[in-house]
Amino acid sequence: MTDNRMPWEEPIDEAAFAAAQEAAQKSEITIKFGKGLVGEPFMSKNGKELVEVKIPNQEGDTRPWESFVVSPKMVHDNQFGKGVWMKLPENGTTKLSRSVLQGQDEQGKNIWGRESREVSNKELKSLMEAYKEKSKSSVLGDLSDKSKATKPPKRSGERR
Repeated sequence: MTDNRMPWEEPIDEAAFAAAQEAAQKSEITIKFGKGLVGEPFMSKNGKELVEVKIPNQEGDTRPWESFVVSPKMVHDNQFGKGVWMKLPENGTTKLSRSVLQGQDEQGKNIWGRESREVSNKELKSLMEAYKEKSKSSVLGDLSDKSKATKPPKRSGERR
């Protein structure tokens, strides 16, 4: 078998090369979410274009939604056009922030501040995809109750 490399090139270890590529692919996580959670692109103070991504609250939490910012190049449409996805490093962290009411001034206007925290990207994925764990039985029960309540009573002699 002839070698197509130059004499000064080192031989490539095929197994090590394949393992390195596989490790690079495994070190990212994919987060899928709806288009409605992605805000409009804006310019940061240092001139970079960014987009804000909102994280819906868990059931019963009435505080403002948490959010984080990423480059719009990281957010991609899925093939059906209703959702988006992004890849983040598996072992990285992301800074989440939310608006917090700090009080009121003399005129009665609300004073808002920011609350921030760092989460791992694995935890971020679970926060963004929490809707998947939501029980659907309660929603289906609510729908059946509503359909029973909205049907008008059938009158005698009337055909449907």
